[in-house]
Amino acid sequence: MGGGVRRVVLDESVLFGCEDPTGKASLLPAAEYLFRKLRHSTIPTGISHRHDLSAQKVGGLILYELREGIISYEILLCRWASLLQGVAAQYSFDCFVLDASSTDDALNEIQLAWGDIGGSILYLVSSNNDALLPKLRTRDWLIVILGSIGSFRVDGGPAGEDSSMFYINKVEELPLTIFRLNKKGISNNVVTVGYIMKPSREEDFSKRGAFPMYPSQNGLIFMPLSFAVPISSQLQEVDVVLHKATDEIMSIELNGSSKLPNKITYTRGMQELGMYMERHPDICLIDPFNNIDPVVDRLKIQQILLGLEDINKPGCCKIRGPHFLKVDNFNEPNLVQNLSESKLSLPSIIKPQVACGVADAHSMAIVFRVEDFKDLSVPLPAVIQCTLKKLCEKNELKPLIFDRIKALVSSHSQLATVLRNSTKLVVSEDGKKVRRFHPLTELDMEELQSRIVVAENLPGDHCHQNLMKIFSAVGSVKTIRTCQPQTSNGGPSSASRSSKTDNMLFSNKVTLGNL
Repeated sequence: MGGGVRRVVLDESVLFGCEDPTGKASLLPAAEYLFRKLRHSTIPTGISHRHDLSAQKVGGLILYELREGIISYEILLCRWASLLQGVAAQYSFDCFVLDASSTDDALNEIQLAWGDIGGSILYLVSSNNDALLPKLRTRDWLIVILGSIGSFRVDGGPAGEDSSMFYINKVEELPLTIFRLNKKGISNNVVTVGYIMKPSREEDFSKRGAFPMYPSQNGLIFMPLSFAVPISSQLQEVDVVLHKATDEIMSIELNGSSKLPNKITYTRGMQELGMYMERHPDICLIDPFNNIDPVVDRLKIQQILLGLEDINKPGCCKIRGPHFLKVDNFNEPNLVQNLSESKLSLPSIIKPQVACGVADAHSMAIVFRVEDFKDLSVPLPAVIQCTLKKLCEKNELKPLIFDRIKALVSSHSQLATVLRNSTKLVVSEDGKKVRRFHPLTELDMEELQSRIVVAENLPGDHCHQNLMKIFSAVGSVKTIRTCQPQTSNGGPSSASRSSKTDNMLFSNKVTLGNL
């Protein structure tokens, strides 16, 4: 298995089920999890399917419609192909026809699409769809068979003496299997990082090139952790654990004292991870659980920010945290006096003391009048803070209630109203277009063009970090933007189809660097 796992092929049998109420085939939840991990891993992936349609694939209701002539086989075949291609496009995967009747042609097509990959192709297939395995094993493919619980080993281990076949019980075990196979062929100098966080945070990290499941240039290899698999078997493989424990908070009980920790209850999976880390202090944990307590408490955050004043020096800009006041009741008789003593003036922003981890942690309000405190729906206890600058001189404004700051602008018309106050932008009369107040001159355009570099045929690991490193060799880089190459008729070229997706930031074809 020289070179490790460099490509992955997922058989349709492990991805789709009949969970839709109408009986239609639908993507299994575990498959969506796997798709995300493989996309972030930077390992090119393909989905394989057969020419025909099986009862397992189309579901009972659709199979009945097919037999009764309600729907034609050709239409059903087109719908199925469209479903597969849609999933492949969404996650930047390739799509191959692969069945026993045309194995050699299919393998040649895969070879042509992927070329010399410098490693092995891993094929994930269900235990009831293994007709292709003998032929694939002659091509040195690594075979992972997904079986039912109790049928096979759960550790991704090889089957008997055959080192090219592996058995797993859950789709979530595949990343662990790939990680183990890749780790066999690397040096001991590589640092292995296990990570767990919600999908939106993964997306942000992956845009910066995080989570490669094959050793990166800086000696890191990442493995996604899953609570669907025993956490201890996964943590045995890693040197570092990167987590976002606040995503796994179930409840927070404030203790009323800034000197004592709050009671934070995590999900069972995160509790197991925490207990394992306590028993294995040799593993680096980012961040330690005892560092999380101040982050979930806005009052403690404010008290920490008070320490900023200790670093101020004469003659330098003064640094401080915002003025604040904790309140347990918005109807307190001395509220106005307490606001004044805390150097707070209106308008002020009111936030729950619990900063994250619970549903209403971001239920906030901006208050312009003292009398509006009594009707606030912000959860108590709360923290009142001064705003960075006065929002409005008028006193008749009602309080602004919102869940997050970005939710304050809920329409294009609101945004247009704000932008009309800008001294550098001009908004059209209909509020739909924005331009510079002072247009760029011809000299400005020439200067801009002189700092743009176009690069083609980028390497496979073209994440933002690596691209920045490439361009930085010739100077300071301001922006990096990628574009899909176009054919003569305006459509995407065949070479870029596998990397085409509306949600991906990078293409492996053309990059514009603004130096």
